[in-house]
Amino acid sequence: MFYFSLDDKTELRLLEERHTEELFALTDQNRAHLRQWLPWVDGTTSLEDTRKFIRFSLEQFARNEGFNAGIWYHGKLAGVIGHHKIDWANRKTSIGYWLGASFQGQGLMTKSCRAVVDYNLNELKLNRVEIRCAVENRKSRAIPERLGFTQEGVIRQAERLYDHFVDHVVYGMLASEWRKS
Repeated sequence: MFYFSLDDKTELRLLEERHTEELFALTDQNRAHLRQWLPWVDGTTSLEDTRKFIRFSLEQFARNEGFNAGIWYHGKLAGVIGHHKIDWANRKTSIGYWLGASFQGQGLMTKSCRAVVDYNLNELKLNRVEIRCAVENRKSRAIPERLGFTQEGVIRQAERLYDHFVDHVVYGMLASEWRKS
């Protein structure tokens, strides 16, 4: 299975069905926090909804189209990071991520993104990794900016968040630009 040790306190592990309760609890405890920027929160109302997401993620992994990994910090599930889908024909992917509110501000997501981007560009030999964030989501935007991604533009009204649309800023990293960190 997929596993990355980031340091002595932090690891990325492929989400499995046995993580359903822990992932749902983290989502449920952070509902208001996550709802600001993520359109799927209101549709995740039960353990079964979370189980379906994990099953979909495992099928995605089995088809070699990417993964969704839990971010564990001191043995507790802190958030999720993963691929939307790998486009092998064009050797590119986009990644998404989120953290529970109490885990923010500790560098967990920057460390997790660095590992996933490095894996994509150096191990999978992809050419491009993209991250899209709502323009107003400063915390999420700080991650690709810290990692040296290029801001490539803004997509107007790219996503509907419940009762309004938000613009997305697009960040890209090419294999030729990535520095081993």
